[in-house]
Amino acid sequence: MLTFPLMAAIQLVSAHIGRVTGHGLARNMLKVMPRAVVALLVLLLFVANTINVGADIAAMGEAAGMLAGFGAHVFTALFAVLSVVLQMFVPYRRYSRLLIVLTFSLFAYVAVVLLVHLDWGQVGLALIGVGVTLSPAAATIIVAIFGTTISPYLFFWQAAQEVEEVDQDDAQHALVDDPPEAPEAFRRIRIDTIAGMAASNLIALAIMIATAATLHAAGKTDIQTAAQAAEALRPVAGAFAYALFSVGIIGTGLLAIPVLAGSSAYAVSELAGWKEGLDNMPWQATGFYAVIAIAVAIGVGMDYSGIDPIKALFWSAVINGVIAVPMMFAMMFVVSHKKLMGDFTAGPWLKALGWISTLVMLAAAVAMGVTSF
Repeated sequence: MLTFPLMAAIQLVSAHIGRVTGHGLARNMLKVMPRAVVALLVLLLFVANTINVGADIAAMGEAAGMLAGFGAHVFTALFAVLSVVLQMFVPYRRYSRLLIVLTFSLFAYVAVVLLVHLDWGQVGLALIGVGVTLSPAAATIIVAIFGTTISPYLFFWQAAQEVEEVDQDDAQHALVDDPPEAPEAFRRIRIDTIAGMAASNLIALAIMIATAATLHAAGKTDIQTAAQAAEALRPVAGAFAYALFSVGIIGTGLLAIPVLAGSSAYAVSELAGWKEGLDNMPWQATGFYAVIAIAVAIGVGMDYSGIDPIKALFWSAVINGVIAVPMMFAMMFVVSHKKLMGDFTAGPWLKALGWISTLVMLAAAVAMGVTSF
């Protein structure tokens, strides 16, 4: 109920910056923040994204191993190689069609919700926070939920994709250079972003409800791996839900890894001044693809390290929820900056929602700090 309008607003800000200036977020942040601060934020983004990549790859390997009955580590390595090869050698416009198809795997979680019995009255009360106590654990969970929905990697990814649209189409230009393109561009961005964020929040809600109604209701609260989650789900919700869960893990992993590793590569490349873009071949953007390969390689290493992937995923979400705050402040300064945005500074509604999103994220981070320490 809260994350959807805030998430939609800040993603609209990200897209607005990329489409208007023709440059990604890191390059624009350098114009309003000291380089050392931007470098620190990009480093934290890389760390959080890489933890995410590692947890996703490990989960995919486990899910495939469960379905096949063997070789979880082998599947982990295969998925990692497949993801990197696809990003490096398949033109992104073609690869993005595969990603669009993979988004339908997310509805596996909706199917799980439909397979289990729910008290919808209780669900409705929980949606508006009836009975919630702001304990240290609850405050941390709130930051983690914000960090995995209103997440820095999505800021960088959406701005970068707007830049890619301009770079790959001779008929399109940065709006500061070609203002007549603005009405159509902003209309498309609004439809695309609002629809995407609505779907994203519905799927996230389905995941939370499905988990609460199955694993939590059965007392399964110490899940350390995707395999444990799936095995715990089988007796609670049946073999079909178990299979859907496994397929959902593989599909969402293949969907998430390019975005996570790619957003790190865009941020690092913009900071370093390297050529970037998924439509380039590896020899055309060596540094960019090196960042992707390094992030995925470190992620695979996590699979062999003994680190609990579920806890790693959780704490990377908390990190994202904290580092999002200074990034959002920087984005709001950029989108309001007349010199950078020309005639296309954010309008009053977008500016108001963007600042509300920023302040809510700040309040969540502060509440976590106060309750914890």
